[in-house]
Amino acid sequence: MHRTLLVIALAVAAPGLSLSQPNPAEDPAAAAVADAAASTGHQLDVLAKLIDDVLWYERVGDVAVVEKVRIYGPPRWKEANPTGIGAGNHLKFWAYLFTPRGFPDAGRLPLLVLPHGGVHADFTTSSAHIVRELLAQGYIIVAPEYRGSTGYGRGMYEDIDYGGLEVDDALAARDWAVANHPRVDAKRVGILGWSHGGLITLFSLFRFPDSYACGFAGVPVSDLVQRMGYHDQDYRDLFSAEHHIGDAVADNLEEYKRRSPVWSVATLSKPLRIHTNLHDEDVNVIEVEHLIQALKAAGKDFEHEVSDVPGGHSFDRLDTPEAWGYRQKIYAFLARYLKPPRPEIALGLTPEGRAAP
Repeated sequence: MHRTLLVIALAVAAPGLSLSQPNPAEDPAAAAVADAAASTGHQLDVLAKLIDDVLWYERVGDVAVVEKVRIYGPPRWKEANPTGIGAGNHLKFWAYLFTPRGFPDAGRLPLLVLPHGGVHADFTTSSAHIVRELLAQGYIIVAPEYRGSTGYGRGMYEDIDYGGLEVDDALAARDWAVANHPRVDAKRVGILGWSHGGLITLFSLFRFPDSYACGFAGVPVSDLVQRMGYHDQDYRDLFSAEHHIGDAVADNLEEYKRRSPVWSVATLSKPLRIHTNLHDEDVNVIEVEHLIQALKAAGKDFEHEVSDVPGGHSFDRLDTPEAWGYRQKIYAFLARYLKPPRPEIALGLTPEGRAAP
């Protein structure tokens, strides 16, 4: 028991290790130490992922068939060795698949694509309560561990393409489920996500409107140019790293704009709902306000709500009365377009009753 807790503690602490690399020419020894620390952090992330995979069965296995499938998306956008063996191959990644138990007479079911948040993060059981709520309504869920996700080693981490091909990975997960799951209704596919997952939701609707019926973007990263201005240098370093954009925003403004949904709002043609919070400590409300203003200026029809409640970045994902109320609004929006077999479940969700399908 104590050994398990130690492993979990180390795994949770690992993301805090610095992954930035000193200049080897300036301090080779420090660079070697930082590289070793980064490698250890990635190894611990793999352990944390293995533990959480087991927990998924414990958290939702009573109401869902839980699977993990390995699929592929487009080739890497940046190859370390463009002429090396394997260069140009499609990038392989994992995706979680949750199929609700029951609903024998419902026929085909709607599908929800649920990309996780975090610049570098992964889909964990911290979202189990939301997965259970969606399963109870009759949704099949696919959650892609798109390029840049943690828990799969350093290579996957450095394959990150924020606001780029990760959106295509979400589409690949959607297309895989539509083509291979016998109960998915291809005409009833939606997407929802928070933070970085909200950015992927926005770009999915903007770039691939024929693939989604609707989308919800919670506290979405909306403008990387603004974001680099109010976040600290460690955050900016994640984007200017050589394996990622490789430039600071001041040196490559157009690339940061390309990866920012606010500059692509003109292509929105599907129903969209947006949530933000005045007290968000991660995605400042100024970013989402910029997105809302841009959508209005483009004459787009969409739903949005700017909240003034406790909870910060997680205000509508907590186990609080306010959060329950906001999620009911999200579920009502999705049900309007995706027609799950039990939409009424969303109207009566309680912490006590959410586990029952």
